Amino acid sequence: MRIFHKLSLIFDHWLPLFLSFFLLLLPFCLITFSLIICLCPHKPLSMKFQSSELPIGKPQTRRKSSAPKIAPLVAITILFTIIPIYYPSIRYSSQKKISEAISSNSEESIQHIDHLENDLQVNQPCPVEDVPTQPCNVPIRQEEKEKEKPMKSPVKDEISTNFETKSDTKDKKVPEPRKKLERRDQRARKKSSHRQRDFTVPKITEKIEQKKPSGNGDVRSLTSEVSDSEYCDLFSGEWVENPEGPYYTNETCYAIQQHQNCMKFGRPDNGHLKWRWQPDGCELPIFDPVQFLELVKGKSLAFVGDSVARNHMQSLICLLSRVVYPEDVSETQDENRRWIYKDYDFNISMFWAPYLVKTEKTDPDDVSKPFNLYLDEFDEFWTNQIQGFDYVIISAGHWFFRPTMFYLNRRLVGCLYCPQANVSHVTSYFSYRRAFRTAFRAINSLENYKGVTFLRTFAPSHFENGYWDKGGDCVRTKPFKRNEKVLDDYNLEFYKIQLDELKIAQRAGRRTGLKFRLFDATQPMLLRPDGHPSKYGRWPNPNVTVPNDCVHWCLPGPIDTWNDFLVQLLKREEGDRSFM
Repeated sequence: MRIFHKLSLIFDHWLPLFLSFFLLLLPFCLITFSLIICLCPHKPLSMKFQSSELPIGKPQTRRKSSAPKIAPLVAITILFTIIPIYYPSIRYSSQKKISEAISSNSEESIQHIDHLENDLQVNQPCPVEDVPTQPCNVPIRQEEKEKEKPMKSPVKDEISTNFETKSDTKDKKVPEPRKKLERRDQRARKKSSHRQRDFTVPKITEKIEQKKPSGNGDVRSLTSEVSDSEYCDLFSGEWVENPEGPYYTNETCYAIQQHQNCMKFGRPDNGHLKWRWQPDGCELPIFDPVQFLELVKGKSLAFVGDSVARNHMQSLICLLSRVVYPEDVSETQDENRRWIYKDYDFNISMFWAPYLVKTEKTDPDDVSKPFNLYLDEFDEFWTNQIQGFDYVIISAGHWFFRPTMFYLNRRLVGCLYCPQANVSHVTSYFSYRRAFRTAFRAINSLENYKGVTFLRTFAPSHFENGYWDKGGDCVRTKPFKRNEKVLDDYNLEFYKIQLDELKIAQRAGRRTGLKFRLFDATQPMLLRPDGHPSKYGRWPNPNVTVPNDCVHWCLPGPIDTWNDFLVQLLKREEGDRSFM
């Protein structure tokens, strides 16, 4: 076997050299042969028989002598001269085109894989929703991920994983030299019954460019397809000083929950109360409770979502408390509430649906344990009750970072932060997109619902100097300026998912006559790190460690501006063109 192996090596090494030498020498031999034939003298060929000796009945014509035909020899000579000269360049050109095609195809596949990576790899944060709660996983910021480990391509990881899996055998073999492997591959391709391209995976890390965070202007352009361009863009602007605020206090409104009552628990500054939102192209009036109640007389408003949705509802009740207090007619004492303003025949309801879709607790007595999410099934508790409402504000966000199990067609398809090794681990993007799609599909399927649905977009949290369960806090006392903070990382992805799903819902709603509107809280609230309760949502206890709350909003506080937005959005639906 060694002798055959050495012979094969000699054959592989010397055969190409011999063929190249032969191809180069052949034209010169042909040229020399042609010249000899052309220059040497020659005589006509004599007749073999005399005329008297010819066979009777078979007359023969005399053969005419002719010179050898030179044209075919010249053509062959030129052909064999051109091929050896131009063959290397032709081969190089074709290989270059193939490699370029491979590279372009590889880049496209890489981009596709990077897009899918958002749904298939767990690398996103898990901020707190309701405080206090038990920790799940901590947020991983992009810059910190890059410091911890270099960027890896999914393709490259798959290749390395396959190699490690194959090499983890009992008898580990030393890898053969690269040249030897290449020669073996060449022989295998020659023996193959069909042609194979010599494909080498390009270095993926050289193809991937570092993504730059989107600027605020770029993000605003994302809303162009889902917002009403007929009116002023309420949500593009900045925070300006407002010495007249606030318009209620924690003493004048009883609807404030304890963990959002920042002034009660000793917050030393009130600067976060002295700002208002200024849109770029118009003025945004401060909330007028009388005007609002006249606008919604005889109508109904529903909030569907989590505790931030409840936070918004409580802000509205507090703003209206300057005129009138509602009557609590809630049938239960849980998170689902109902309030009536009898003098105006107006009612507000809160439907607790932090995941928007059908949900089950894995442990009925422990909300910190994973939830089962049926991502393609309606949450009939709220979908069956909103049919009579005129306005529905739907929202969801921070709960999607908690440990969850995902089901489609009643089959377990993945999980987030689960210990099971035999279950596909996916990101919160996977569930977030499907939950909104199912929720909007549920609304579009309602036969008797004729109301207007507002998507209130994701309100970012502002943990700094640590994760939410590692001492992270929000201690700023002033808003960011518009260029000091841009939407990026998981906040940007959640925002884009919401806009995508809203666009799909709007398209479907046109066929059923339903209206879906954008209520963009993301951009304004991104700039308000000073508006959270932080540690001022409870009395300090040296024996108890509770995470700081940088998710919810102080009341009064920046979230009151959401109701400034709400008034103008409702005016638009009522055909009031005084505010463009």
